[in-house]
Amino acid sequence: MITLTTYAWVPDFAAPLMRALRVRWALEEAGLPYEVRTIALGPEQSSAEHLARQPFGQAPAIEDDGLTLFESGAIALYVAERSETLLPSDPAGRARAIGWVFAALNSVEIAVQPLAEIDLFHAEADWAAARRPQVEAFLRRRLGQLQAALGERPYLEGRFTVGDLMMADVLRILGYTDMLADFPKLAAYLRRCEARPAFQRALAAQLDGFKAAA
Repeated sequence: MITLTTYAWVPDFAAPLMRALRVRWALEEAGLPYEVRTIALGPEQSSAEHLARQPFGQAPAIEDDGLTLFESGAIALYVAERSETLLPSDPAGRARAIGWVFAALNSVEIAVQPLAEIDLFHAEADWAAARRPQVEAFLRRRLGQLQAALGERPYLEGRFTVGDLMMADVLRILGYTDMLADFPKLAAYLRRCEARPAFQRALAAQLDGFKAAA
């Protein structure tokens, strides 16, 4: 059985966004059972035991039949290999789904994350007021490009894949803003992804786990 390593506790604002959710969601979509191991924020992150799982002392990581794997995108792809729900069987569809995973992480998340860091951690810093408009403008350009690529389809490739899973979870980071109201197709897309039963189960499990540890 897959063992997921995640944090025992994170602040309330981070609980629904912690990247272990991507792993839980993929596992739920694939119908794969898993168990959870938790580590505490602080010294345990730097322990030799945890660094053997995740060399940067972060989470999530998984262990499965002798394999240890870190990084949420890599883990989601590993899980997706076991489920046609997440990866189409035809080579072209499979390649496009994988391409959207990389787009979520390398083209969209790198635009989303800087805005969230300014707003949630540095809002009072002197430099934030000058830097934020540039960051927001770049993000809006990216969101416009993503909305154009989505078009009228329900999902990025017409059917749900691991690419949608990763993209939707990246867009969820913007939940503290109303920015997606300016991109109605993306807002509807995100609602569609979050309405999936597997997402709801994954989110409930993650939040329940943090509550139990509090």
